[in-house]
Amino acid sequence: MVALVAALTVFVLAHAFVVQGFFIPTGSMEPTLHGCHACDGDRVLVDRLAARNGAIERGDVVVFRDTQGWVSHPPDTAGALVEWLELAGLAPDEAGENLVKRVIGIGGDRVEARSGVLYVNGVRLREPYLPPGTTASATDFAVTVPAGHLWVMGDNRDDSADSRSHVHDPGGGFVPEADVVGTAFAIVWPLRRTGAIDSPSTFDQAGLDQPD
Repeated sequence: MVALVAALTVFVLAHAFVVQGFFIPTGSMEPTLHGCHACDGDRVLVDRLAARNGAIERGDVVVFRDTQGWVSHPPDTAGALVEWLELAGLAPDEAGENLVKRVIGIGGDRVEARSGVLYVNGVRLREPYLPPGTTASATDFAVTVPAGHLWVMGDNRDDSADSRSHVHDPGGGFVPEADVVGTAFAIVWPLRRTGAIDSPSTFDQAGLDQPD
């Protein structure tokens, strides 16, 4: 009995501090992550250590706390047991106070959109993860990401209230790294969608590590 309790304790701690499950509630990350009205929302696993170790990179799909009030969230009606199971990783976190987007720029990067094309540090990005026929950004902008912050965008650029939508807010549209819960690395539900969330080759392009 003692061994069983000890094993369960280790399991819960590992899930609470290393891996956690999350539910994708919207279509802002289509087609990478499903959350559209006509489909079951994906359930993903998130590596919480990446955020703690400062290992967040361009191209990562991150879950972060919406501390800046980017969107209105439904009232939290989950009971204490459900909340505990979510924290422990035994149940996926429903919409909660979290958002999911792709990291486009990290501290020091110059991120620009001009005429529907996205550039990081002067390098034009090739983004195969966007929905077919979608431009990189319908609005032009040019920002420099402060140290300790991220510039994030949804893959479904025409239906994503991301950093672009908040560039004129007090936070400038930047997400503090401290708000990042972790990086999504696998889809675990529904079964037909299970698989790894791979980092795209987009961010291996030469010149990205040389800010203007």
